[in-house]
Amino acid sequence: MFTGLVQDLGTVRRASGTAPRRLEIETALPASSFALGESIAVNGVCLTVVGTGSGSFAVEAGAETLAKTTAGTWAAGKRVHLERALTLADRLGGHLVLGHVDGTGQVTDSHGEQGGWNLEIQAPSEVAPFLLPKGSVAVEGVSLTINRVAGDRFSVFLIPETLRRTALGELKVGGDANLEADIIGKYVARLLGRTQELPGVSVEMLRKAGFA
Repeated sequence: MFTGLVQDLGTVRRASGTAPRRLEIETALPASSFALGESIAVNGVCLTVVGTGSGSFAVEAGAETLAKTTAGTWAAGKRVHLERALTLADRLGGHLVLGHVDGTGQVTDSHGEQGGWNLEIQAPSEVAPFLLPKGSVAVEGVSLTINRVAGDRFSVFLIPETLRRTALGELKVGGDANLEADIIGKYVARLLGRTQELPGVSVEMLRKAGFA
């Protein structure tokens, strides 16, 4: 589990293979201390460390990951957001992020605004229902607050600090971005769809609890 707060901007050193696709990534994080098998979020995709070295590590992306994310397009020189998995002693500064990408959205607008940067993304059908103003969303693994929602499009505002620490300002109009909807919203939606199957759970009960 992750928070969506980027710990380092790594660079893909080498990409090879199809499924699985092996990615070797340079990082300022202490890669030599990574444990084989540990999880790390790369542009919001939870991947397993399969190799370590001084200043770099390797992960592999399987067929499902390649089908649901942008990992299949990453090539040497690509800058990627990195975040190691949470420990129980960590502060939860962003929001709960699993690294399980729900789908890829398409960037429809990207421009400077009021000293920061405005990013608008068209979300796929599997993500759009979970978007709401002031709610949370992970874009390329970065925890962001949604400013506006219009149909299947949403916008986020990037402050200068976010621009400095991430590569979100490099996203181009027409390009794709990994999206993960807020896990709480997904579970609530699942419960609302199963109220007939769950004794004691009703729309009214969930509404009183503040979920609807």
